[in-house]
Amino acid sequence: MSARHVELDFVTRRRPLTLAGAALLVLGAGAALTAYLEYRHLEGRRAALELRLDAALRSTHRDPATDLRAQGMSLEAGRIAQELGTPWTELLAELEAASGESSSQVAVLSIEPDHAKRLVHITGESRDLPTALAYVQRLQQSTLLRYPMLDSHDLKSDDPQHPVRFALSAEWRAL
Repeated sequence: MSARHVELDFVTRRRPLTLAGAALLVLGAGAALTAYLEYRHLEGRRAALELRLDAALRSTHRDPATDLRAQGMSLEAGRIAQELGTPWTELLAELEAASGESSSQVAVLSIEPDHAKRLVHITGESRDLPTALAYVQRLQQSTLLRYPMLDSHDLKSDDPQHPVRFALSAEWRAL
């Protein structure tokens, strides 16, 4: 059996361009150009949206250090408001009046408020224990202070006049 003879012609002429082929070529090039222009348009919109998103995130982004600073200032403002809520004028006037009624034989050494419990701790000094007790009794008649109680007393033996140092606590009322 003999093999069939195959003829290959690598130099044949191309077919001429037809009207349909040219139309398809122009149509394909137009579609590619339209797709490219649409891509550029969408890429520009995406970039603009990213810029807007970054600006929005920057405006809503909160710095933790700023938040901590603001929280600290808020706590400090609350503490100051609480301090201003202490009726200092009335309290000092009441203590001064009670001291004046004891012939100024009582000296107030310190006043420490406890805002959370609305308590005031007072440390004072008097010539003797009966004077300190009379001072506490006078404060019990006060309309500003509730339940003034003698917490402790101590006779100062190292002082030649032997004064009595005492501590009392009371609850203050809002007037």
